[in-house]
Amino acid sequence: MSHSAPPATQGQLAPYASHPAASRGRLHPTPPAPTRNEFQRDRDRIVHSTAFRRLVYKTQVFVNHEGDLFRTRMTHSLEVAQLARSIARPLGLHEDLVEAIALAHDLGHTPFGHAGQDALNECMADFGGFEHNLQSLRVVDQLEHRYPDYDGLNLTFEAREGILKHCSLANARRLEAAEPGGVAHRFLQRTQPSLEAQLANLADEIAYNAHDIDDGVRSGLLTLAQLEAVPLFARAHATVRRDHPALQGRRVLYEAIRRMLSEQVYDVVAATGAAVAAAGVASADEARRAAPLVQFSAAMREQSAVLKRFLFANLYRHPQVIDTTAQGRQVVRELFDAYRQRPGELRPSFAGRADRERAVADYIAGMTDRFALREHERLTGRRLWP
Repeated sequence: MSHSAPPATQGQLAPYASHPAASRGRLHPTPPAPTRNEFQRDRDRIVHSTAFRRLVYKTQVFVNHEGDLFRTRMTHSLEVAQLARSIARPLGLHEDLVEAIALAHDLGHTPFGHAGQDALNECMADFGGFEHNLQSLRVVDQLEHRYPDYDGLNLTFEAREGILKHCSLANARRLEAAEPGGVAHRFLQRTQPSLEAQLANLADEIAYNAHDIDDGVRSGLLTLAQLEAVPLFARAHATVRRDHPALQGRRVLYEAIRRMLSEQVYDVVAATGAAVAAAGVASADEARRAAPLVQFSAAMREQSAVLKRFLFANLYRHPQVIDTTAQGRQVVRELFDAYRQRPGELRPSFAGRADRERAVADYIAGMTDRFALREHERLTGRRLWP
């Protein structure tokens, strides 16, 4: 048996790829488009959604007002999509589907990054909790209001499956009851999503590790000397110094990150190709029933883990970041309390809902950082940030 996946050229799909003509369809049947496949339509609906536009003012690590060049959820999602497409093509996976999943994976994320998500989950502890992956599914299934005949974006099963990359068992059972055999079924059966969904998930990890290095150095919270403790970066940095000894300034960092990204992309293509060939999967459904197949090699997986541990200790837990995220938590908590006590302050489409706490969570989760800050100041009379 061969130990690599068959090579693919542009437009050539592997037998284990998701094929739009074989899609499990949409919740609301829709006639086909004359010039686009079903996964292209998913991507286009996502790009034109209100939730996607809001990502431009949602925090990745650094809050928007801290600098114009730091990543936001929008730029992060675009980088994930670019990396995912770069890996999908040589593996023969469907590029439009992997791009759609990548662009939509953070649509349900709160303002103020993971701090806002954690705060909203705490506020909703007695009302079903808050999971940002589930919220992304709620956005594309219910909360976008763009079409005359239904709520949501009415995406294909394959796109929705990829968006819901994590889900608690309790929420999976609830989703399964509403949609038997639907996007939550795999969490109960312990099977996998499509290879395109697996790829979007890994591309997310590759993207945020790399751009958090860039933003961390730009912010002054990380230094190149510190990063020498990370083998993946140190190796790329050493080759840049060897090949371009006169290079100075940020170009050194940019080139090191570029080489680091390339090494990871090539590793995923090789390791995934070998895993797919070893598993002998010959269709998208066979890939779902196999073990996870989109992967790093064992060596690269360990190096990626070292990088994540470094970023957690030196960037995400940096006192300056902790101080900012603590303020973000406070904004979310106080907004939740204010809207819960005074639902008339919500927009009318939320204020009239019977599920008050979930309506408040939906409203807050959809906010940009700057809108949340304006609302917080309006409702509390206090300004936490400039």
